[in-house]
Amino acid sequence: MQKHDFIAWAESRRELWLDCVRLYLGLGLFARGLLLITNTSTGYFVDMLQRSGHNWLMTGMMLHYVMLAHFVGGALLAVGFLTRIAALVQIPILAGAVFIVHRSDGLFAMGQSLEFSALVLFLLVVFLVSGAGPFSVDHAVFGHRPARATEPNPQI
Repeated sequence: MQKHDFIAWAESRRELWLDCVRLYLGLGLFARGLLLITNTSTGYFVDMLQRSGHNWLMTGMMLHYVMLAHFVGGALLAVGFLTRIAALVQIPILAGAVFIVHRSDGLFAMGQSLEFSALVLFLLVVFLVSGAGPFSVDHAVFGHRPARATEPNPQI
């Protein structure tokens, strides 16, 4: 296969590449959720929330929301089921990570937590808007929905 043939093949399958990104993002969030669930030393997260003035009840509720959203939402994103909802429940977490938690780190920090969190937030917004592609459970269950016509309705 020549370079020209590969480029033509890849360009004809743009939705496949977006589905690959969705799958990777979902698996990453699922793994993060699994790490939070199985890690008995979630001390950093709890300490951060308590330092910001949250009581133990609010801290526990937020910790469980993050665990559940990453674990279940990541799995749903990976398979492409209820994709927009799965992305939507993740957005407040990543917005908090970008605008509250890692804001003081600044860009180009050694850990690159701000840049990575911002990238994940951006990708979640992309999938909130675009939904899942053709290689998803959403597509298999709900089918392809053609775009609405932009022409004005003459009967109105």
